[in-house]
Amino acid sequence: MRFVLIGLALVLAGCAEPPAPRAETGFSRVAFLQEAHPLAGVIWDVAAGREIDAETLADRLRAADVAILGEIHDNPRHHVRQAQMVSEIAPAGVAFEMVPEASEEGISVYLEQGGRVGEIGPAIGWNRLGWPDWSYYRPIFEAAPGAQFTGGAVPSTELSTAIRQGAATAFGAGADRYGLSSAPDAATQEALEDEMIASHCNKLPRQAAGGMVEAQRLRDARFASAVERAHLAGGPTVLITGNGHARADRGVPAYLALSQPDLSVAALGQVEVVEGLDTPERYGAAEALPYDYVWFSARVDRPDPCASFN
Repeated sequence: MRFVLIGLALVLAGCAEPPAPRAETGFSRVAFLQEAHPLAGVIWDVAAGREIDAETLADRLRAADVAILGEIHDNPRHHVRQAQMVSEIAPAGVAFEMVPEASEEGISVYLEQGGRVGEIGPAIGWNRLGWPDWSYYRPIFEAAPGAQFTGGAVPSTELSTAIRQGAATAFGAGADRYGLSSAPDAATQEALEDEMIASHCNKLPRQAAGGMVEAQRLRDARFASAVERAHLAGGPTVLITGNGHARADRGVPAYLALSQPDLSVAALGQVEVVEGLDTPERYGAAEALPYDYVWFSARVDRPDPCASFN
């Protein structure tokens, strides 16, 4: 039970020219490490195996029906980049991992009554949702002032149901559209469980990992559903989510491929650099980065997340 509760908490929380860092703005008050890393600021086209610039990235994302913009939640640089890309894309709809679906109607009413986009967070009680400060996300909302905003945040009760009874039961009607009624193939299931165990600092028993995977599958399907609702606004759509959910191989793009196969999807992952890993290929699992594009950044100085397990 201890691991179920810990896992549920983690599921709720949630993926150049040396030595000068790439020119980026808006970070004077934030301390970053490894700014001089040769990959810091590099944007990598995974399929082409080459670097591209931010303008080209924006063009590629704008050309897709859905642009999925990954992040590491506590890295402010990632949110500034997301706001930059959202401004360039000018989406008709923006879905957020962080926003509860139950808040969608309230956001619409708030805006219809003259509420300011930059104050949506306080209006929906952002500081009680468990995410980094609203100031991180406000510029993303403000970059799409006329967009339809949707949310995919999953209530803890549904996550608990997914852990105990499976993602299909927790999702309810429509689960088949996202493939939730069928288990992943053995290789994918093992890889998902391995990732879940690693995210628990290798302390999660294998027999508990399956339930956590079901919670993750539920969240990906809910995020895909939020994207679909945002796309009803009739134009380009953006999803703001963690890197794990942005994965093109088994994240939200894979669920959208099942439910909306005619949509074109472009997935961006934002990856923090690691000392000694100086080429993009060294960051991929099984020799492949699981995104269409990767934007590398310096690391944020944060406490060791595994310290509490020692």
